[in-house]
Amino acid sequence: MFIKLTRSGPNQYVQLVEAFRDADGRPKQRTVATLGRFDQMQGDLKSVISGLQRITGQTPVAQPPTPTVSFEAARDFGDVWTLTELWNTLGFDRLRTVFRRTRHSIDVESLIRIMVINRLCDPDSKLGVLRWLQTVTLPGVTLESIDHQHLLRAMDALVDHKDEVDGVMAGLLRPLIDQDLAMVFYDMTTIRAAGLSQEDGDIRHFGMSKEAVVARQVMLGVVQTAEGLPLWHEVFDGNTAEVTTIKGVIEKIIKRFPIKRVIAVADRGLLSTDNLADLQAMKLPGGGQLEFVLAVPGRRYGDFVDLLEPFHAAQCAKAKEEVLGEVTWNKLRLVIAHDPQVALDAGAKRDGRIAELQKKAAQWVGKLDDQDAGKRGRKLSDGGARAKFYHEVCDAHLARIIKVDLKSELFTYAIDERALRMV
Repeated sequence: MFIKLTRSGPNQYVQLVEAFRDADGRPKQRTVATLGRFDQMQGDLKSVISGLQRITGQTPVAQPPTPTVSFEAARDFGDVWTLTELWNTLGFDRLRTVFRRTRHSIDVESLIRIMVINRLCDPDSKLGVLRWLQTVTLPGVTLESIDHQHLLRAMDALVDHKDEVDGVMAGLLRPLIDQDLAMVFYDMTTIRAAGLSQEDGDIRHFGMSKEAVVARQVMLGVVQTAEGLPLWHEVFDGNTAEVTTIKGVIEKIIKRFPIKRVIAVADRGLLSTDNLADLQAMKLPGGGQLEFVLAVPGRRYGDFVDLLEPFHAAQCAKAKEEVLGEVTWNKLRLVIAHDPQVALDAGAKRDGRIAELQKKAAQWVGKLDDQDAGKRGRKLSDGGARAKFYHEVCDAHLARIIKVDLKSELFTYAIDERALRMV
């Protein structure tokens, strides 16, 4: 006997059917019992099956548990694979030859590559790199072989073999650089450094940051082409004056790359009379002279006042549109640009700062007069007022306009009207 589903109209029925042969030996079927409509006996059907198993002495089959489905995050592969291929295609894997000759037993090139790719994909600390490695699949990298100390030792190896690494990098860059290198840009920035520890030869020093506050920091100088291709970078002590760095950096660029012409472009923080003399004396490998463009606000340099004052009076004072001009200064071209709207906005901000400083000065003078008249209050000396006012004037970058008399016994200052007309 067996179970059979039969259909009658729209319904299906479950039947117990017996197979047999008739008197002539032909196979036949007959319905022993109709158990019911299939759609109405889902629960009853399980009971029937269990009952039949018990009658026949069979052990009922346990219902298998309902499987649970869980989803786990897949490891990232596409971006790290692409960057690995790019690393090798550009030739950075040649760094392996530098570290192969060292005492290090770790694969320094692979560890550096891991940290570079992390910096591009998901920047983090060295410990963060280890966590990030758990979320990616890097070609040819076994995670079990990497720990925090390995990353730190790889950084030490990079510093210990800086010259060899620079040589490899210069070799990779040379085919990308024209001998007639039209222009390179040089600039510096500050990078804050946390912590209070002191180390021998520490480059973390307190200095004026780009946010105009004194902070513990290092200085970073970068040279790049007009297309944005980085040529050189150097880390300086945090209290290094920008003007002292440009000569050495440009000399290194000239030495590293066989270029016939280069124009160095830098901003006002790198201008000084000594720098100009050094840049003018610098020679390229082919015998040519270094060319340079330094952008500065002319009003901040007294050497330019005598040249700028007549030009300003003749062309800038009543200008409605941007003015461009050129004069000669110390055998150099001095290109002058004046934007009336920018000058108007800057003048309004400057006048506001001057007014605030004058208001403070008036308050201190009033307090000094009250003290002379015998009124009580917190003591203030002329020297104290003079020092506080001078520092605030310097912080506001107005020392060329507001002249504080540091030699007088009394607190006095004056406004330089000539300098005020030039801004």
